[in-house]
This record gives sequence, C-alpha cells and structure tokens, in this order.
Amino acid sequence: MGAYDQTLSRVETYFDKTATRTWERLTSDAPVSKVRATVRAGRDRMRALILSRLPQDLRGARVLDAGCGAGQMTVELAARGAEVLACDISPNLVDIARRRLPDDLAPQVRFVSGDMLDDAHGSFDHVVAMDSLIYYTGADIGRALKRLEPRTSGSVVFTVAPRTTLLMGMWYVGKLFPQSDRSPVMIPHDPVRLARDVAAQGVARRLSPVGQITSGFYISQAMELRG
Repeated sequence: MGAYDQTLSRVETYFDKTATRTWERLTSDAPVSKVRATVRAGRDRMRALILSRLPQDLRGARVLDAGCGAGQMTVELAARGAEVLACDISPNLVDIARRRLPDDLAPQVRFVSGDMLDDAHGSFDHVVAMDSLIYYTGADIGRALKRLEPRTSGSVVFTVAPRTTLLMGMWYVGKLFPQSDRSPVMIPHDPVRLARDVAAQGVARRLSPVGQITSGFYISQAMELRG
C-alpha cells in the first residue's frame, strides 16, 4: 500500500468511526463550544472563498465535490445549477450529506462513497476539494492533481494547511502522540514549495495561492490549479 493509500485509510477510519458525530454537529447550526465555533466560522469563510473562484452560474457544468463531508459545498454548487458528483471516503458522512440535501436539488446530485480520485468518476468542468487534501505530502498532492488534471477542463480549487507558526507548533506537538490516539495529522505546506512539488509530478498547469483564512483554530490556505 502506497503513502496516499495509507493516509486515505487513516482518514476513512477517523471520519467514519471516530468523528462522525462531531462533524455532523460542527457542520450544522447546533450549539458548539467557542473553539469549534471559530472552526465553523472559518470553514464558512473558506467555502465562500472557494466558491468565489467558480462561475456564479454553473448550469450545464459538471463539478466534483471531492471530500464532500456533510454536504455544505454540495448544496451551494447545486444551487448554482451544477451537476454535482459528491464524493467522500466516509459512508457515514455521505449519508448525512444525502439526508441534508434539499429535495428540489436532489436530481442534480449523485453521492458516491470512495476515493475521490477514482477515474470511474469521469470528467468535470471544475473540481473543489475543501480540507480533503490537508493530510497529504506535496508529492501525494501532486500525484492527485496529476490524476485530476486530464479529466478537468476548468479549475481545481483545494485547501492545504499553511506553514504558520501556530500550525507548525501544533504539528510538532501532534507528532508526539501515537497515531491511533489522534486524528490524522495535517501536513503544513508553503505555497511556493508546494507548487514546485506539484510540478515535479508532471502537472502541466500552474498552481497558485488564492487566499488564507484564519479563524481561531481554523487556519487554511486555498490553492487553485487553473484550466
């Protein structure tokens, strides 16, 4: 099993067996702690930033919501008129997303549980991957984009953990604990170095930073591979 597959397996175990209830609550309007409220607010701002990189009118466009989680991005994409393939490694989160989808948008969305990179998913006009590549090395991200690039005519917008002082401190502390006792560890990236890592994997398009969102314990960097 390669590095990507090993990380994918850990992510599946964490979200499907450990964190489903936490994420169901975090992605709803239910009351949460002050810390989680900052994470919720940060995720809302990042979702809006990612969506700002796509056309407002997505009628006729096919979009991959890679790592759809509880489906908030999926709803926004479908509301713009897109045909959405909503994919997540966690069957439990896919079930939550399916239940939350408004009935009037259901004909535009197909839910799939499995690897977001699966070639069987077909081709897309755009791909969004919010917080679903944050556990991977630069080389693995490059290989992922290499698989998506020939099947995506427009942009691929995704997030990574930036190399900030706070996140690097959390990263080093996290490495002190056994893997089985914690969630998968985010791997911080510098945008310039990540662009080099991605190019080294044979990705032809240019990878550029879009913007960074900081909200309490939520710190995330949006990146875009342009079509």
